[in-house]
Amino acid sequence: MLVEREPVPAATLKALTSRAYELERRLQQEFERHGGRGMAPFSIVVKGPVSASVDSPRVGEQDFGGLVRHSYALWQWTRDLDARGSVEWRGYDSRIYLVLRPPRGDLAFVEGESEDGGRVGIAQADIDDGMLDFALFVATHELFHTLGASDKYDAAGHALFPGGFAEPERAPLFPQRGAELMARNVPISPNAERPPEKLDELWIGAETAREVGWQR
Repeated sequence: MLVEREPVPAATLKALTSRAYELERRLQQEFERHGGRGMAPFSIVVKGPVSASVDSPRVGEQDFGGLVRHSYALWQWTRDLDARGSVEWRGYDSRIYLVLRPPRGDLAFVEGESEDGGRVGIAQADIDDGMLDFALFVATHELFHTLGASDKYDAAGHALFPGGFAEPERAPLFPQRGAELMARNVPISPNAERPPEKLDELWIGAETAREVGWQR
């Protein structure tokens, strides 16, 4: 679901929705690269936009009580959006809420919150006509968290080798041709990375493919 935390031009939202078909195509390509056959791995349905007057709840205390309070607050936040966006809870394996704002600077990946192997993910992205694919990359990162994929970057945000590299076997190793989805960035040298700029740079590495059941 597209969620406007601040107003975004209607034309930009329409273009973002159209790019969801390209995202399906790219994920199909990666599925087949890992040996998948005979099925489409994803069918993406875009709902919204729906405006949100407050940010999504964030996890606070990690004890049982804190997690219960967060789960209830998240349920209330998503229930309101679902009601206004005509989203039925049944019928979807995962629901990703992409919270959008107008751009404030360079591309910046903001880690969202998702249930590990669960059904709900929250992603955040600044958006304009030049950031459509990046916003979809961010949403897909959270989608794969709900399917059981783990992050593959270190505490400084750098891609871990080999799991966080799209092509760890590439020689020479740098620059990589794409960003491993769960590592977020494209490694271009031993000390430099950049955000992905187009969906063709979205790669699913072997470790992530195993975590979501595309490989054994």
